[in-house]
Amino acid sequence: MPDRIYNVLFLCTCNSARSILAEAMLNKDGQGRFRAFSAGSQLKGQPHPLALQTLQETDYFTEGLRSKSWDEFAAPGAPQLDFVFTVCDNAAGEACPLWPGQPVTAHWGIEDPAAADGSEIERKRAFVTAQRYLKNRITAFVALPLRSLDQVALSSKVREIGQLAGTTSPRPEVA
Repeated sequence: MPDRIYNVLFLCTCNSARSILAEAMLNKDGQGRFRAFSAGSQLKGQPHPLALQTLQETDYFTEGLRSKSWDEFAAPGAPQLDFVFTVCDNAAGEACPLWPGQPVTAHWGIEDPAAADGSEIERKRAFVTAQRYLKNRITAFVALPLRSLDQVALSSKVREIGQLAGTTSPRPEVA
C-alpha cells in the first residue's frame, strides 16, 4: 500500500517569492510524498521573475506556478491541508482563514528576497540565499518520520525546523 500524500501550504503575504520557491522545491524534493501549494493574502499577481529564474537555474519546475489567494484553500472543495507554513513575518502575524482539518502549523520566516536593493547581482543573491534557507528546511521536513510522530511531537519538530539558519524572527504565533 503506498504511503499517503501530505498536502502542504506555504503562505507569504504577496505569494510572489518565498512561498513560490517553497512550493516548487517541496513538490520536487518531496519525491511524491507531498503536494505543495502556495498562497497569500495581498497578491502581487504573478511570481517574481527572479524567483522563477532561480528555480529554473536549479532544475525546479516553474510551469503552472501562479500567485494564489489563500481563500482558495479555505473554500469548499479545497485540498485538505496537513501542514501550513508561513514563510514571511507579515503572514505569520495576519489572521489566517480557518483551515479545515486542523493542519499542523509553523512559522519558517525567511527574509524577503523581493525587497532586496542593490545591483542585479545583489538582488539575485538574495533569491539564492532565500532558496538555500528554504532548501535546508524542506530537506529537514522531508526527512521527518511523519507516520511515527504524534501530533504534539510533529508540531514541535516543524517549529524547530523553522528555527534553522535564516530565521527572520523568534517564534511568532501562527494562526
